[in-house]
Amino acid sequence: MIPKGKVSTYGDIARYLNSAPRAVGQALKRNPYAPKVPCHRVVASDGRIGGFMGEASGPEVGRKIRLLKSEGVQVREGRIDGFTGKRRVF
Repeated sequence: MIPKGKVSTYGDIARYLNSAPRAVGQALKRNPYAPKVPCHRVVASDGRIGGFMGEASGPEVGRKIRLLKSEGVQVREGRIDGFTGKRRVF
């Protein structure tokens, strides 16, 4: 579980599951329970926002940013502000 106010990466989750980052992304984009099941807390390994709900840009990514900000995660220029301190590694 990734707690509110924290993020993890596709790669971190993939390593934990002995899988691949793209496979994690494919599974998350099919999450029918977002944001209740918080896939919006998963970002790219360099702190970029990444996609949301199968979209790489547009309204869904804007929604991901709003969800993160509502949980105390600041986003600047498409990246997590203070990424290292916000990252949850398994």
